[in-house]
Amino acid sequence: MKTSEQIIGEILDLASMHFNVNRAELSPDDDFFKKLGIDSLQALSLLTRLENHFSVELPDYEVQGVSDFRTLAERIESRL
Repeated sequence: MKTSEQIIGEILDLASMHFNVNRAELSPDDDFFKKLGIDSLQALSLLTRLENHFSVELPDYEVQGVSDFRTLAERIESRL
């Protein structure tokens, strides 16, 4: 089973690659909308990529209002 820190690290790595942002600039408590400069459609694209990576399904009600990487990691971890 993956630790919370491993999950956060993988999320940050994927977000960095997906949006071509330097990984060192991202931290778990960042608001990903602001930090990545993305809109809701791009966030949905990231969520789909994360669901595929972790082999989980994140219902809309669980991610609605989530905007930081740490909370996103918690939601994913609860589904593993």
